[in-house]
Amino acid sequence: MVTTRSRQFASDNYAGICPEAMAAMMAANAGHQRSYGDDPYTQRACDLLRDLFEIDLQAFFVFNGTAANSLAISALCQSYHSVICGELAHVETDECGAPEFFSNGTKMLLASGQDAKIDPLSVEAIVRKRDDIHYPKPRVLSLTQATEVGTVYTPEELAALGHMARKHRLRVHMDGARFANAVASLGVSPKEITWQVGVDVLCFGGAKNGLALGEAVVFFDAQLAEEFDYRCKQAGQLASKMRFLSAPWVTMLENGTWLRHAGHANAMAAELEAGLRAIDGVGFLFPRQANSVFVQLPERAIDSLHQLGWHFYTFIGAGGARLMCSWDTQPEDVAALLADVRQVMAAP
Repeated sequence: MVTTRSRQFASDNYAGICPEAMAAMMAANAGHQRSYGDDPYTQRACDLLRDLFEIDLQAFFVFNGTAANSLAISALCQSYHSVICGELAHVETDECGAPEFFSNGTKMLLASGQDAKIDPLSVEAIVRKRDDIHYPKPRVLSLTQATEVGTVYTPEELAALGHMARKHRLRVHMDGARFANAVASLGVSPKEITWQVGVDVLCFGGAKNGLALGEAVVFFDAQLAEEFDYRCKQAGQLASKMRFLSAPWVTMLENGTWLRHAGHANAMAAELEAGLRAIDGVGFLFPRQANSVFVQLPERAIDSLHQLGWHFYTFIGAGGARLMCSWDTQPEDVAALLADVRQVMAAP
């Protein structure tokens, strides 16, 4: 018999809207406001991002992460350029060619590294591979923080990659769909893992951290943001009622909600990991550093957990199962899943 679960471990996209974001949208719904971002909520959200990152920056709000990454990358390069990214990078594996489409054909070049973190020497090897006019010239280094397998780049690792990028005149794009989880994991200020280590543009995720929708594209170099608003409009990403994207950001940033929710998700993942390590036969594929746990389970156990009503992905990363915690994951959810894992692992 399949049990109905109110909360799952498949994706932080499964989670609903956090109360703070919902209240902000309801407040923004009172009366009329100017459209297309010319409203006080959008202006306030941009100012709060400047305060958070401690630098004058340009910020734009788009509907989703694919648009954020693709438009950001297109602003950094021309069609004859290439983007160096990780083998498991979302921009390579899960965006249906959108980065190439919006940049009119920019090619992705795949770099290697341990635990889905790009090795600077791999970047250099790709840049030095060819320099003739017949090869797409490397122009952007794309990093994911936290990575697709839940690992987190340290400030030192990012500084080394930033140095390599500057050495070879590469711009640095950061896919920060789970940037909040990375900040919470590292216990650093946002500037320490962005512009201070060479990141030019960050796609700051909101949907995976309690928002209904709305990602912030943050340019730390204002010159790179020139005419980015036109890119958003052409791509169908300029919201007419922009306040419903930006107002939740105001609440999340003003009250530290963005970091609190991310920290909670990370803590639930740590609790889940600890429980799983106590179960015989459960293997671990990657270090748990943010809000996901990657485990190796027997196929029979995976099938049994699915039959018990649990949803989780088995195609992300290097096989196995990804168990993702969200802003609303509760200790009782973790306890229930652990109980079922113990049951299926003990079955003959």
